[in-house]
Amino acid sequence: MDQDKSSSNSSFEDLTTAADVEKNLEKEDEEKSQDDFMDILGSGQLTKKILVKGVDDTKPLTGDVCRISFEGKLEDGTVVEQEEDFSINVGEHEVCQGLDMSLALMTTGEKAEIVVNSRFAYGSIGLKNDKDPSKNIPPDATVTYTVELLSCHPENEAETKTFENRKKYGNRKRERGNFWYNRGEYNIAIQLYRRALEYLDDCEGSAETNLESFSTSQLQELLELRIFVYNNLAAAQTKIQAFDTAMKSIENVLRVQPNNVKALYRKGKILEAQGDTNGAISVFQKAATLDPENKSFQTELGKLILKRSREVRNEKDLYQKMLGHAQKLEQKDKRKMNTCTVVNWRPWTLLLGTVLIGVAGVAIYRYKNF
Repeated sequence: MDQDKSSSNSSFEDLTTAADVEKNLEKEDEEKSQDDFMDILGSGQLTKKILVKGVDDTKPLTGDVCRISFEGKLEDGTVVEQEEDFSINVGEHEVCQGLDMSLALMTTGEKAEIVVNSRFAYGSIGLKNDKDPSKNIPPDATVTYTVELLSCHPENEAETKTFENRKKYGNRKRERGNFWYNRGEYNIAIQLYRRALEYLDDCEGSAETNLESFSTSQLQELLELRIFVYNNLAAAQTKIQAFDTAMKSIENVLRVQPNNVKALYRKGKILEAQGDTNGAISVFQKAATLDPENKSFQTELGKLILKRSREVRNEKDLYQKMLGHAQKLEQKDKRKMNTCTVVNWRPWTLLLGTVLIGVAGVAIYRYKNF
C-alpha cells in the first residue's frame, strides 16, 4: 500500500516536472520567435523575420558591396522578382526601398523573410515587366521577399578605378537613376546620377585614376557616358526646379560638345523657366539649325516667339498705363496748384475790402460832421 502511494506520488511529481519543462520550452520558443521577428518601422509596413541566422557583428554599412539572392512574391504567391548572386551597394536604391532598408539589419549568411508594404515597394505605380507581363507588380501591392545575404564588404576603391569597373558601375548607377526618373522620383535619380559620375569622372592630377593605362578609345567611351549622365542629371534637376545646378550640369556637356542638341534643348528649357525668353529663343534657334527635322525644336521656338510678342505687348500696355497715370497725376497737381493760388488770394481780398469799407466809413462820418 505504501509502495502504491509512493509510486503514485512519484508519478504526480514527474507529470508536474514535464509540464513545467514544456511551459519553459514554449516560453523560450516564444522569446526566440520575438527575437527573430522585427517590425522595422513600428507601423507594420515593413517587417523582417529571420529564417536562418547569420554571423554576428557582420552587418553591412551604407555603400558596402553586398551579394544577395532574393525572391519576391505577391500575396497570391506569384513570383514577381528573382535574382541569384546579385551585387548591389547597400543604401543606394538599387532594389526597392523596403528591401534596401532591411539589408542593413541583416548579417552575413542570414536568410530572412521581409514583408514590404506597397509604400516601400513599388507604390501606386506598380512595376511592369516588359519581358514577362505575368510578373507585373500591380499598384499598391505588398511584396514578400525571401532574402539571403551571401557576403558584404566595403567597396575596394582600387578595383573601381579600372576601366571595366568604371564603365560597369557607372552604367549601373546611370540605368538605376533612369529607373527612378521614369517613376517621378527625381531626388533619388539625382543621387544615383551623382554616384555614376563618381565612377566616370576623371580627377586630374590624381595618381589613382591611372589614366595613362587607358587607351584613347576607352577615354572617349567614358566621356560619352559622362555626357549621358550629365544630360540626365540636368533633366532631373530641372524637374525639382534646381535651375542653377541644372545649368551647371548642362554646361559640363556643352563645354565638350557645344552642338549637343539634347543639351541645347534642356538649356533652352532652363532659360525659359528662369524667365530669359530671349536667351531661350537664341538657344532653340541654334538647336533648330543643327537639327532642322526635329519638330520639338520648331514647336518650342514658335511658343517662345509668341510668348515674347505677348511680353512686348504687355510691357507696352503697362508703359502706356503708367504714362497715362503719370499724366493724370500731373493734371491733378496743376489743378491743385491753381486752386491753392485762388484760395491764397482770398484772405488778402477780404482784408483789402475790409480796409476800404473802414476808410469809406470814416470819410462819410467826417463828411456828415463837416
